[in-house]
Amino acid sequence: MNPVLRKIAYQLHLWLGLTSGLIVVIMAVTGCILAFEKELKHTIHPEKYYVKTIKKQKLPFSDLKLKAEQALPDSLKVSRVEISSDPSRSYTFRSLKMNNEALTYWGSYIHYYRVYVDPYTGKVLEVENAKTDFFEIVMDLHRRLLLGEKIGKTITGYSTLILVVMLFSGLIIWYPRKMNKKALKGMFLIKTSAKWKRVNYDMHNVLGFYAVIPLLLISYAALIWNFEDFDKWVKKTLNGKAKTEQKAKSTIPSEKNTDQKSILNIVSNKVGKSLADKQSALISFPRSEEGTYYAEVTYGNRQYQNEQFNFDQYTGEILKHQSYKDKNIGYGTALRERNYDLHTGSILGMTGRVLYLFAGMIAASLPITGFIIYLNRKKKKPKKKEIKI
Repeated sequence: MNPVLRKIAYQLHLWLGLTSGLIVVIMAVTGCILAFEKELKHTIHPEKYYVKTIKKQKLPFSDLKLKAEQALPDSLKVSRVEISSDPSRSYTFRSLKMNNEALTYWGSYIHYYRVYVDPYTGKVLEVENAKTDFFEIVMDLHRRLLLGEKIGKTITGYSTLILVVMLFSGLIIWYPRKMNKKALKGMFLIKTSAKWKRVNYDMHNVLGFYAVIPLLLISYAALIWNFEDFDKWVKKTLNGKAKTEQKAKSTIPSEKNTDQKSILNIVSNKVGKSLADKQSALISFPRSEEGTYYAEVTYGNRQYQNEQFNFDQYTGEILKHQSYKDKNIGYGTALRERNYDLHTGSILGMTGRVLYLFAGMIAASLPITGFIIYLNRKKKKPKKKEIKI
């Protein structure tokens, strides 16, 4: 190992770690809490996620949407709904409006409500102010440190970039100066019989190595979300000569006399047919006159395994359909679709999620064990040289 390279890597690792350590701990701990968010929510609050009685027929979707909107305060409108193929599950309608100029979590959400509706009876099971939801606060702490889109997202974005540098510099330090049997053993095993300072050092060195790959994947996905230009560059580079995606638009009729309830039911019926052999669906409602009903129907626990639809809001006609199985979407687009699953570990199923949970726990410990190493070395005084007479 080149001693100059090792010295540079050590200085980078040390000072970047001292600069961003606390933020890394916050992001890692909140990431661990969110790892099994859905399962925890369903276990803690089954009364709003599950219906008491399953019937043969569900109410028309337009009626369910109306019930949800009537339950919202201040005549708010819903913008999205989450549907499950599980017949025992309720429908979750969402009404959300954000202020990206705000400097705090509470200012960022102008309003955020979730309405849980029994699809068989139309009964509103709960109206939840999502701004006060524990997991929503943890999510914002993970993404923005509760400091808003502009400041918080910038801090977490650059902290993630610093983490990537620290991971690579850590690998250089991890590799021993001289390779021998003892050094090789120290690279992969914690010497539990040693003094606590050595155990702490090994925990930082060895556990850090084992967590490098999942932490790099987590960091890559986070950088894609935080830096738009990087996202575009990766996508464009990998797509190569693949066809550019065309944005679907609704055709505005000369006379707007369409029955919106009927159109909404047509759209929900088409989504329902696609959902039959899959797991869940999200339907987002049009936001403008040219906007479309956008539906994402997911096959299973991997979010990228989905079909996407755009429906004309005036006719219910399918304007665009894309499946993750399509081979002509380009490697860049395919990788971008997998970004969430790369970040959460679900790309490898339950095994990946559990591995990522342990990687997150290690990531939370690294700044702490690293800081202890720094303090121990700082306290260590150089030996005085004996003066010969």
